[in-house]
Amino acid sequence: MPGRLLPRAFFEASPELVARRLPGKVLAHKTANGVLAGRIVEVEAYLGPHNKPPDPAAHAFRGPTARNQVLFGPAGHAYVYAIYGRYFCMNISCETEGRAGCVLLRALEPLAGVEQMAVNRGLVPGAKLRLLTSGPSRLCQAMGITRAAHNGCDLLDPASALQARDDGYTVGKVLVTPRIGIHEAVDWPLRFALSGNECVSGGKSLRGSARRVE
Repeated sequence: MPGRLLPRAFFEASPELVARRLPGKVLAHKTANGVLAGRIVEVEAYLGPHNKPPDPAAHAFRGPTARNQVLFGPAGHAYVYAIYGRYFCMNISCETEGRAGCVLLRALEPLAGVEQMAVNRGLVPGAKLRLLTSGPSRLCQAMGITRAAHNGCDLLDPASALQARDDGYTVGKVLVTPRIGIHEAVDWPLRFALSGNECVSGGKSLRGSARRVE
């Protein structure tokens, strides 16, 4: 596994703060076919119902349910949900226990296991990197992430197959824009991406302000 595990305290903060600091970190998955790893290059923050005002686009907006219970638990856990009945998206829980919030992973830059990622995506070896992990469903498919296997997974446990790690990569600035692909609170500037990275999804919407990571 590349680098070191992120500490729990990294995620025990507001989703907006976590999302600003998460680009550049690594998501790694230890599989039967080797380690798959990608650098996080695009994320979106979704705020908990305690936020003022609450975030109407968040899965936690109406409070805890059987589906979103992970969001109300400890920080640093995977919240994986299905879309269109066959694809998956992955979030990481934030805040302290009982205060829901999360960060959606929107794009990765493949670092390890690239050939296996192509196989997982049904693509030929040598396919462009952005075709592997550019978009929340693509990255889950490439990384072999499913709700059944990984929802609730502790990303900060050294024994976990799925982990959030820091390999020392330095990020100077991230681009901040409104979130995309939603119908509520569409103007909230809660999308954070590494400007110029080829694996960022929705490149045409990357118009925003660049901020230095604190």
